[in-house]
Amino acid sequence: MWIIPFYCLLGNPGIDTEISYQYHGFVNKTNISYLAAGIEHEKFSGPDNVITNLAYDSRSVKKGSLFFTMPGIHTDGHNFILTAIDKGAAGIVHSLPIDTPVQGISYIQVKDPRTALSPISAIFYDHPSKKMHTIGVTGTDGKSTTVYFIYQLLTLLGEKAGFLSTVNYLSSGNTIRKNPFRQSTPEASEIHGILRDMADNGKEYAVIEATSHGLSAKNNRLGDVSFDTAVFTNITHEHLEFHGSFEDYRKDKVRLFHMLDREDDSKGKRFGVINKDDPNFGYFQQGTHKPVYSYSTAEDKEADLYGEIESSDIYGTSFGLYYKGHNNSAYLPLPGLFHVEDLLAAALTVCALFDCPISRLIPYFGDLKPVPGRFQPVRMGQPFSVFIDYAHTPGSFKKLLPKVKSWTPGRLIVVFGSAGERDFEKRSLQGRIADEIADTIILTDEDPRGETPEDILRDIQRGCSRKKEGLDLFCITDRKEAINKAFSLARKDDTVLLLGKGHESSIIYSSGPIDWNEKETAEGLLKDRRFYQINDGNPL
Repeated sequence: MWIIPFYCLLGNPGIDTEISYQYHGFVNKTNISYLAAGIEHEKFSGPDNVITNLAYDSRSVKKGSLFFTMPGIHTDGHNFILTAIDKGAAGIVHSLPIDTPVQGISYIQVKDPRTALSPISAIFYDHPSKKMHTIGVTGTDGKSTTVYFIYQLLTLLGEKAGFLSTVNYLSSGNTIRKNPFRQSTPEASEIHGILRDMADNGKEYAVIEATSHGLSAKNNRLGDVSFDTAVFTNITHEHLEFHGSFEDYRKDKVRLFHMLDREDDSKGKRFGVINKDDPNFGYFQQGTHKPVYSYSTAEDKEADLYGEIESSDIYGTSFGLYYKGHNNSAYLPLPGLFHVEDLLAAALTVCALFDCPISRLIPYFGDLKPVPGRFQPVRMGQPFSVFIDYAHTPGSFKKLLPKVKSWTPGRLIVVFGSAGERDFEKRSLQGRIADEIADTIILTDEDPRGETPEDILRDIQRGCSRKKEGLDLFCITDRKEAINKAFSLARKDDTVLLLGKGHESSIIYSSGPIDWNEKETAEGLLKDRRFYQINDGNPL
C-alpha cells in the first residue's frame, strides 16, 4: 500500500517530513478540470488531463500525478516542477506564475498549494470521511491513547472501526501498522487516502488524531475531513513556535469543534466530548452548537461522566464511575490518572455514540491495551523499574512524574531532552517540574534538528535550580550514553523514566535523522549489564 522512496538529505521540496509516502489503495482516474472546479483557484490552463494520483514530493511523482508545489522550510516546491514533469506529472498546482508552461501539462494556479491540497484530496478520494462516522481527538496530551481506546472499545463492541494516530493506524482488516509518517497529522492527501481505504474496507467508524498543526488553517491538513464527533482532552504549553501564542494555539484546537457545525448534516448525530477539569472547558464548549458531553476525574458531579480513583499502583488502577445517576466499580490494568482520564474520554464518546450505559463498556476495560511507547515497561531482570514514555510537555510531566514518584520506593531517575526548533519556552518549565519531583536528572538529545544540542540542554538546565551538575544532574547529549548513565546510577527499588521519544523511530539532527528505538536500546544496555535472565527461553 505504501511506497517509501529513497531518502536523501538534499532535494527535499521543503516539506517538514523526512520521507514522503504515497497511498496507492484507491484506483481513481479524475479529470483535472473536475478537481479545479471544486476549489477556489485563480487560473486553470492547459489540457484537461487525467489525474491518477496526488503528490507533494517530487520523489514520489509518477505518471499521471498532480504535483503540488508546496512551500517549505529550506526550499520551495516550485523549484521541482520540471523534475516532476520529467517523472510523469500530468498537472501542476502552483501559486507563482509559470513563465514557460510545458506543452501537454495542466496547470492550476491557486493562492496556496498547501491549503489547496486538502479540498482536492477530498474530491479525488470521493469524500471518504462522509461515508463513516468520523471522530476527531484533539488536545495537548493523551490524544493517541484516547484514539486507541475509542478504537478498541468500538471493536470490542463488534463495530467495524479504523483509526489513525501519531503512533499507529489501522485502515483495513485487523492489522495495526506503525504510523509511517514523521508528522503526527500527515498531509491531507495521505489522510484522505487512509480514510478511503477504511471506507473501501467496510469500516463504519474512523477515529483520527487531530493535532493543532493539522487543524491550523496554515496547513489545512484536516480542513476537509467531515468530523461528526470532536473530543478534547486538555491544553497546556506546547507548539508556540508554530502558533505564535497560546491564544492562537487554542483557536486552532477549537476548530475541530467548529467543524461539527458544517451545513451538510446528512449523517445526523454530531456531538462533542470535553474534559471538564481543564480550565478551557467553557471555551471549547462554546466552540459548537451541537450537544457537548463532559467528563471529569476530579469528581466534578456536574460532569456527565466522572471518576473517583480508589487505588492505583504500577500495575493498574481501581476507580468508581458515575454516569447518569449510576455508580459502578471499574479496574483498568494500566497505571496512572492519565490513563483513566483518557479512558473516560473514550468511554463517554462511545456511550454518547450509542446512547448506552457505562456498565456495557466496563467488562471490556480489562482487555484494553496501551499505546506503544506510552508508559511501556522494560523488563530484563534488573532490580529496578524502567519505563518508556512519550511525555514531552510540561503538562504531561506534571501528570506523570508525581504519580511515578509515589509508586517508587527508591529514587526516581529521569532521562529527557526537548525538541530543537520547537517551543523554546517549555524547556525551563520541563526542567523545573523534573527538578521538583525527580531525585536525579539526566538531560539528553530528543530531536535537536538544526540547533546545537548543548544549547538546548542549557535551556532546560535553567529550570533545575535544586540540582548540582555532576552529582544529581548530568548533561549527556548522546542519548544512548545518557540512558546507560541512568542505568549505572540505578539501584534496587529505583525507577528510571525514559521520556520524550516513546514510539518514535529516529532522532533528528542538523545532518538528518538517525535510526532510533528506545525500547531496543534500553534492552540492549540492560543486557550488557548482565541483568538479562532466562526463564524457559524468554527474557524476564
